This record gives sequence, structure tokens and C-alpha cells, in this order.
Amino acid sequence: MAPQLLLAAYSQGVFPMAHEDGEIYWYDPDPRAIIPLDDRFHVSKSLARTIRQGKFEMRVDTAFTAVMQACAQPQPGREDTWISDDLIIAYTRLHRAGYVHSVEAWQDGKLVGGLYGVSLRGLFAGESMFSRARDSSKVALVYLVEHLRRRHFLLLDIQFMTGHLRQFGAIEIPAAEYKRRLAQALHAPAQF
Repeated sequence: MAPQLLLAAYSQGVFPMAHEDGEIYWYDPDPRAIIPLDDRFHVSKSLARTIRQGKFEMRVDTAFTAVMQACAQPQPGREDTWISDDLIIAYTRLHRAGYVHSVEAWQDGKLVGGLYGVSLRGLFAGESMFSRARDSSKVALVYLVEHLRRRHFLLLDIQFMTGHLRQFGAIEIPAAEYKRRLAQALHAPAQF
């Protein structure tokens, strides 16, 4: 999959997922889930306490492929993955070109949680996250949101709503509203 194809798709609000048959399918959901980067983002008291305790060393872009591979591993309740080897190769190419980034939680020298996503100007399209230690992916998400706010990003796309992300203040918006926000984000001078 050519990096240019992926970037063109994201700039139009479309993203790929691999199916069990190995084929890549393209998605443009309606409604679309986002995490607002304003004061609606919610961090629970217990998670804030975990962050203050400094249980995790947070890093950016030091183990990108390892994060993707961890995200592709089967999890309880999700035995199949949409992250194929072809997608890992394609996103790793985009990472090397500076368009895809990982936020990583490390503990005792081991990668224990993280997430990755595509960055285009003021858009960050979160792709997947994983956790091998309690709250590690949640801390990575909080770190990401703080990073995006500092860098003046306008849109954090999470594609589909989950109960896990709803607790942070994620919302669903109609596809037309998403496309309007996407257009604004793609004109923002933000850089990851």
C-alpha cells in the first residue's frame, strides 16, 4: 500500500482495515467518533493519581513498529485483528516519513502500553492502542491529548466509539460535521 494512497485517504476522512480474508477495506463511518481537545476531555481522579505517581516513563516514536505489533496482538474479546502485516509495513513507512507517530508507556525498561496514529497538519487520527500494565494505554492517551493541545491540533479522530474511550469524553458526530472539522484541521499549521 503506497504511503501517498494512505495520506490521500486520511485527508478525505477514509481509513483502511484488514479483514480476516486478508483484504484491505476502506471505512468512512457515520457517525464518527472523536475526542474533543477542549475541556470536555475527562481524566478520572484515580487515573490522575496514577499519572502523578509517575508509574510510567512516557516516550514518543522510540518503538513505533513494536507498538503496532503489540496493537495487532489478540486481546480478550478481540481475537482477530484488523492490523495486517501489510498495514504494519505501510504505516512503518509513513512513520519514517514523519506522518505516523507512537506514544509509548515504559516501565522498568519494558514497553507496557501505547498507541499510534496518523498526523496530518491539525489532525491526529488515532488508530489503535494496547496495554500490558494497568492504565498504561490510558496514561498514553492523556499524554497524547496534552501533546496535541500544546501543538495546537484541532481534531483527534478515534473513528469508532467504544465504552473505554467514552469515559474520556469521546463523542460521536455526523460524518458531514466530521468532514467540516477535518477541512479546518488540514489547514491548521500544527506539527506533531
